[in-house]
Amino acid sequence: MKSLYVGTLYILLILVCSSPIVAEPFDEEAWRRSVASQPVEKLYAPHYKDGKYFNPWMPMGEKKFSRFLKWRFSKAAPYTDEEKKFRAVAIPDLKKRIQALPADSDFIAWIGHATFLIRLRGAYWLTDPMFSDRALLPKRISPPAMPAEDLEALCPMNVLISHSHYDHLDVDSIKALPQGTRIFLPPGLKAYISTFFSGEAIEIDWWEDIDLGAGFKLVSLPTQHWSRRFGQPTNTTLWSSYLLVSPDVQIYFGGDSGYFIGYREFGRRFPNIDYALMPVTAYDPRWFMHYNHMNAPEALQAFDDLGARVFIPTQWGAFHLGDNPPRKPALDILKLRQARDLTPARYPLLSIGQIVTIQK
Repeated sequence: MKSLYVGTLYILLILVCSSPIVAEPFDEEAWRRSVASQPVEKLYAPHYKDGKYFNPWMPMGEKKFSRFLKWRFSKAAPYTDEEKKFRAVAIPDLKKRIQALPADSDFIAWIGHATFLIRLRGAYWLTDPMFSDRALLPKRISPPAMPAEDLEALCPMNVLISHSHYDHLDVDSIKALPQGTRIFLPPGLKAYISTFFSGEAIEIDWWEDIDLGAGFKLVSLPTQHWSRRFGQPTNTTLWSSYLLVSPDVQIYFGGDSGYFIGYREFGRRFPNIDYALMPVTAYDPRWFMHYNHMNAPEALQAFDDLGARVFIPTQWGAFHLGDNPPRKPALDILKLRQARDLTPARYPLLSIGQIVTIQK
């Protein structure tokens, strides 16, 4: 049976490689109309059935391997030298700079990709820790702002995991977390995490919240995405974003997502979000990526929907995951910021290792 599968796959690859592959057209306006037409109440509908999670407002449907092959063997759109050569600035010595800060200062620091280190009232929060050189296969092109071992001095540590994809859930990075770390993660992942992490792991489903005491609360919110790892069939674990509420500030961590009606509802339900860490990543080709990943205009629209105070783009510059150059999202943000006369203080483009002091 295995040899038959391999042989069939080989024949399919030969057929794909020997035929001209034409990218599918994509209608941005039709896509936006489809998103806007989804009923808000679907955000609260059941999202688990027959052992699988799904997005009830706009189900993704089956991810067919043939479409993946069509993408991989389609000719990518041309990109300019500016788009291909744009570089992320890195600021060294993050650990030393953190240690030099006043003990009562709160901040957000970008370590790279979707990994941010946040300090609130002396406690540390780490999002989707990824310190490794590879996300399974894609090789990292810009190093993290600090090695994982530097986290040992930063306690107590809390970790938010958005979903199971390798650039967001990295086994070696989790193994390197300090003793006593507490992890919050979507349903379905605790059993897997427990095979290599002995600390406290807490599953939290969409729209649930956890009272953390001392005025802190964590809320799990939907995203429009999917999940899969080797040994974990498609969509058997959930994907999430989070709102971290403290007595002083509210921080939204967007995880990984396409643009969807949820952002308007989040803004309505939680009208005082201060900082929004918004994913803008592998969005080309649009015909293949639009459901799961936002481009720059969509990320800015999602931010407007949230009504948040400060926009911080995430996930650009570390891994080449789509057709677009991995640093192009940042260049897109810069151009939109200039074209729309957006204030850099409200739409900062962080350097790797940059520390943003939280304004309360």
